[in-house]
Amino acid sequence: MSLYLVLTILICLSAGFAYLNQRFLKLPFVIGLFFLSTILSLFVITSKLWLNIPIEEIKSYIEHANIDKIVLNYLLGFLLFAGALHTNWNNLKQQRIPIATFALGGVLFSTIIIAALFYELTQIFGFEIDFIYCLIFGALISPTDPIAVLGILTKANVPKKTEYIIVGESLFNDGVGVVIFIALLETLGAGSFSFSHFGLLFLQEAFGGILMGLVIGYCLHLLLKSIDHYETEILLTLAFVMAGYTFCSYIHISGPLAMVVMGLMVGNFKKDIAMSDTTQKFVHKSWELFDVILNAILFIIIAFVLIVIDFKIKYIWIGLISIFIVLLTRIAIVYLPHLLFPKLLKLTNKEAQIISWGGLRGGLSLALVLSLPASETKNILLTATYFCVLFSIIVQGLTIEGLAKRP
Repeated sequence: MSLYLVLTILICLSAGFAYLNQRFLKLPFVIGLFFLSTILSLFVITSKLWLNIPIEEIKSYIEHANIDKIVLNYLLGFLLFAGALHTNWNNLKQQRIPIATFALGGVLFSTIIIAALFYELTQIFGFEIDFIYCLIFGALISPTDPIAVLGILTKANVPKKTEYIIVGESLFNDGVGVVIFIALLETLGAGSFSFSHFGLLFLQEAFGGILMGLVIGYCLHLLLKSIDHYETEILLTLAFVMAGYTFCSYIHISGPLAMVVMGLMVGNFKKDIAMSDTTQKFVHKSWELFDVILNAILFIIIAFVLIVIDFKIKYIWIGLISIFIVLLTRIAIVYLPHLLFPKLLKLTNKEAQIISWGGLRGGLSLALVLSLPASETKNILLTATYFCVLFSIIVQGLTIEGLAKRP
């Protein structure tokens, strides 16, 4: 199947599902697309009972479609830049302490807690999984996905202060989670776990990504300031995202963090000097359009992962219990600093509730787990991850507005 045909199918499905959602379901955009794509996936899976559909061929094609590479190597950089571009830095700066607490410390502690609980869970069901794989699961499921968060919170009427914290956390903690995941995966490849090796990899990926984002963001700022032609300036932003993200991957530093920093710089750093009002309008509108199209493709793709999951009874039980592990861990990493350092975080109990429930997981977690080498362990982690993402997007995504409105 050619690339053009694949893109045609994805765009047609996205447009069709978006229309059905806006016309009938009226769910938030990404939830509606994910829900309808999941229904289609379930139809494909069960169709072998009454239709002569080549289900094994479809499953094989999806397995070999490199969904993880599509998300991690192509979509993620664009989506993170777009999200950061539309984020007001002053709003994030006001909430820098809770954002830093949850984005860095929260991900690290969440990774460890989830790993320990998940290890015990798999032991109960008779699976001998190396603890480092449990850490990898903790790292990939701990970050709140900015793509899911940005697509849902903007429609949920969440109080602005709380929205800034959740959005800011999600923009940075996915980069932290990816860095931890990559460091753990490379440590696994080395044959034995070493804190020093892990620490060096973490510092290289994280600080290298932030520094690179600052450098290329400032270079882009200088280029935008030197001309006033919005078509060229839009092309420059596209070029810097594509080349910058690719270069970060090549030199083994965090592309996601670099794109977040660059997006924040373009959208906030002396933007009135760098871009005219007309250019700002067209740049923002163009990236809003890119964001919508790529979000639609992303949530169609991740829903199709359901087709390749091996639904064994033990895997399903592990997946269901993993939902509670992830939720309880999320509550712990939000409420513990809230209770221990109330004057530092300055959160109300209601804000802590919304932040806990608003920690959505999405395509990033599924892409990371799909990038693992094939094994029974991967099948277990994939099932657990999909259940957590499904619950997060459908249940948490649909109820976050109700929680925000509740007195």
